[in-house]
Amino acid sequence: MEKLALLTLIIFSSLCSLISSVNNVPAIFTFGDSIFDAGNNHFNKNCTAQADFPPYGSSFFHHPTGRFTNGRTVADFISQFIGIELQKPYLEVHIAVTNGSRKDYPKNGLNFASAGSGVLQETNKDWGVTSIQDQLKQFKALVKQNKIDKTLVETSLFLFESGSNDIFSYLASLGPPTLSPDAYVQSMLTEVSKLIEEIYSLGARRIALFSLGPVGCVPARALLPDAPVESCYGEMNVMAESYNKGLESLVNDVARKYPGAVAVYGDVYDLVQRFRAIPSRYGFSDVSTACCGNGTLGGLLQCGEKGYKICNNPKAFLFWDYFHPTEHAYKIISKALWAGKSSSIRPVNLKTLVNITFSQV
Repeated sequence: MEKLALLTLIIFSSLCSLISSVNNVPAIFTFGDSIFDAGNNHFNKNCTAQADFPPYGSSFFHHPTGRFTNGRTVADFISQFIGIELQKPYLEVHIAVTNGSRKDYPKNGLNFASAGSGVLQETNKDWGVTSIQDQLKQFKALVKQNKIDKTLVETSLFLFESGSNDIFSYLASLGPPTLSPDAYVQSMLTEVSKLIEEIYSLGARRIALFSLGPVGCVPARALLPDAPVESCYGEMNVMAESYNKGLESLVNDVARKYPGAVAVYGDVYDLVQRFRAIPSRYGFSDVSTACCGNGTLGGLLQCGEKGYKICNNPKAFLFWDYFHPTEHAYKIISKALWAGKSSSIRPVNLKTLVNITFSQV
């Protein structure tokens, strides 16, 4: 009987410890592009990069949310793993607070990501997107105006993913580039370095940088005149890999440059290449064409636009539309980032990162 009581106490203590640890992270603040956008562009009426129409959102939310997929994104899954509500788009909340229909900003974080944006200020500026620099300004204003509690910031998880639009724009440019591919990638990394420095100065201590996927393999490459169809666009992937290598170097520098902060690097590129190498292992039957779209690779028309076609089983597809993964792909990626090995995320996974207490840092 005593052994049973002791075992019960150990299990109870372990559960309490786990719950307490997970509650170390009450909120997520997300910055990036369409991989993360939860609907900010929908609330920006000057923006032409939109996914606020069917069949986006059809598999989980059962209505469009502004997310560029059929369901949840990685940021959504990570929120669910932690046990907090999904973050609302910053612009939705800002409008509500401004017009008085909402009293204050949520305690579970905010999503600042804007589809079509890049790490460079000029990327797709004519689309009306919110650049990473402006996303950061939005966050900074809330902190400086005490609209977000500093303690909340210090205990939150910060997610960042951006850069594919910069690379796509570079190779889609009609005129000769002003920078070499290497110099262009370095200019991108300079902006990411500034972002890390700025969010750290505002209180960020848990930071996750996610790599680009193999951008040269998206169905939308069919829109580019020089891109191959039967294989991935090698030049684009080379730039993505170079950028990713730089991102990981930035992560490795965080402990030295920013005392008290912990950063991790999520190797999404490697994960997606695994999907492509052995599709059936991950439940995919198609890792090349878009489930929703039309034309070559399903990559010549955005999902939902007039003339689009849609597959019967989105779970069997790596790509939902011409640029973006399906919810099924995001779920597998999220699980690997949350609890995976160092081949997927390093130096620690997100589960370990959110369980770290400040006394351990």
